[in-house]
Amino acid sequence: MNPIRLAIVGLGKIARDQHLPAIAKTAGIELVAIASRNAALDGVAHFATLEEMLASGTPIDAVALCTPPQVRRAQAQAALEAGKHVLLEKPPGATVSEIGPLVAAAQASGRTLFATWHSRFAPAVEPARAFLAACALRSVTIIWKEDVRVWHPGQDWIFEPGGLGVFDPAINALSILTRILPRPVFVTSAHLAFPANRDAPIAAELDLADAGGLPIRAELDFLQTGPQSWDIAIETDRGTLTLSAGGAKLFHDDAPLIDAKEAEYAGIYRHFVELIGAGACDVDLAPLSLVADAFLLGRRSLAAPFDY
Repeated sequence: MNPIRLAIVGLGKIARDQHLPAIAKTAGIELVAIASRNAALDGVAHFATLEEMLASGTPIDAVALCTPPQVRRAQAQAALEAGKHVLLEKPPGATVSEIGPLVAAAQASGRTLFATWHSRFAPAVEPARAFLAACALRSVTIIWKEDVRVWHPGQDWIFEPGGLGVFDPAINALSILTRILPRPVFVTSAHLAFPANRDAPIAAELDLADAGGLPIRAELDFLQTGPQSWDIAIETDRGTLTLSAGGAKLFHDDAPLIDAKEAEYAGIYRHFVELIGAGACDVDLAPLSLVADAFLLGRRSLAAPFDY
């Protein structure tokens, strides 16, 4: 079977750091084109825009959209209308409502739409899910704090409307949370801190719960210096289960269960190949819905202006 011919749209930091190495390691898929206004890749066909690439007639089976979320809906629609399978970086879009019509379009055309949540492919996630399925849960604490200057240097789009601000990384925690807990969760209250010169929050505190009243607390910060914190601790009747390092490590009380290297994006591309082979879509909006609810319910305050 011939490999899936893939094009990346948006050759920025995440594409270079994560997508390119993962594609190179994944059987059944190969990179054949790039659409990017500001970057190219030696030996790979290059176009300034997705539209230019689609009009060129270059043989492409699928596209990976690594552009900012504010522009992904129109790009996904154009790719689906051109008969391409579509992989969406997280979050899948700038709004919740724009994704449903894309799913319908993909299903009507027999194409795959995959809204990726890369943190769900971290090595500790599925073992944690299995452990918690056999427990009585008592509480959950999320500490997700990182330095935007390190992870998104100069990327002003992240503080524009639709860029999500601190929720761009924090949605990773919510994607893990909604995967490992046995019941759906919802936001009960939120506090969002907006820099005086920006349109998206730089810090937030969330309270969530499930239908049984499980208390869930999330503390989020985009100005963390020193060690970065990507941790979820779940108190259960069998002790404390902690996912650390974004899901790369798993502890039961103080005993390490998993300490693995990052391989999230390799998992994403393996799953994309499987979905295309099965003629299926995979679009879960639960993490994005929680972020939208935090904006709906959140009490807002002004923080100091932020500049890179």
